[in-house]
Amino acid sequence: MTPLFGQAYQRARLSNSKEEFAKSREATSAVMAWGSSLAGSALQSYGIGALINATGTLSYRGAAYLGGLIFAATSAPGFISELFVEKRAFETVGINVLAKLFETVGLSVFLTWWGTRTNPFE
Repeated sequence: MTPLFGQAYQRARLSNSKEEFAKSREATSAVMAWGSSLAGSALQSYGIGALINATGTLSYRGAAYLGGLIFAATSAPGFISELFVEKRAFETVGINVLAKLFETVGLSVFLTWWGTRTNPFE
């Protein structure tokens, strides 16, 4: 469990009671990190779903194109900057690009497969 929760898990094991752990700095930071990550993922899913509905995308190919456009608009400039301005290692930037592609293209294709409401008033 330590790789997943980090210092918060170690602090919980060492604390004498639940109340002592709940008041600790590690617990507060873990809750904030997990909460903000969950909220960010929810907003990203809602935004991509709204774009799928607004554009009327029905095919996987269209969803992949839409995800690619979202990637190009939001992430590509940062990765180009990391490569050429900050001169980071190509492997590191490549892994980050792959992860972001899964986030954008993968999420849009998944939401197309799952299905989104085209008209919420029907």
